[in-house]
Amino acid sequence: MKKMMGGLAAAMGLTTLAGCASAPPKASPKDMTFFVTSVGTGKGGDLGGLEGADQHCAKLAKAVGAPDRTWHAYLSTQAPGLRDTNFVNARDRIGTGPWQNVMGVQVAKSVDDLHSSSSNLTKETALDEKGQVTNGTVDKPNRHDMLTGSRPDGTAFAGPPFPDMTCGNWTKGGADGSAMVGHHDRAGPMMTSPWATSWNSSHPTTGCNVEKMRATGGEGTFYCFAAK
Repeated sequence: MKKMMGGLAAAMGLTTLAGCASAPPKASPKDMTFFVTSVGTGKGGDLGGLEGADQHCAKLAKAVGAPDRTWHAYLSTQAPGLRDTNFVNARDRIGTGPWQNVMGVQVAKSVDDLHSSSSNLTKETALDEKGQVTNGTVDKPNRHDMLTGSRPDGTAFAGPPFPDMTCGNWTKGGADGSAMVGHHDRAGPMMTSPWATSWNSSHPTTGCNVEKMRATGGEGTFYCFAAK
């Protein structure tokens, strides 16, 4: 009887250990240096400029208990003219990396890595600040469009006379204008096309208000990186 009870206890112990080993990791905001915003500003492409977008990142990070970091939105701006140098490249404002999500999974080790084929930014890793997965192409509603205003290498688009790709440098929230978005889930209607699977430069929106953004699979959300 004692031998039977001892065997049962040992088996239970092994089961407990196995359960512990397979337990999913817990979110740890203190180590988070990258996230997708769980919500937009509510004004479509009007983010209050780069400053307002950065403040939105910081507000969401603070709400989940993340340390006081310098948070920057991954957004580019366009110059007022073709030969004007008054523009900002998204890749130049996010620090040097590495960056990891709230679960401790690294999405990129450097700026170059982030913009390369080895980038680990996917639907499974591009979590919001709460550790939640954002809806992708196969979900309803689809929310995979992330505002970036950027080309694939993370640089800005040319300014006028070329089209608006930043909703007026993130100050427009109406039906006019447009903004370049990327697909956080690396998926789209044409999976063999680079534009459909790009996390930062897939297609422009058809307008700058929330309604127009929803029509193409977005909610006015964007990426946030800890620059420091």
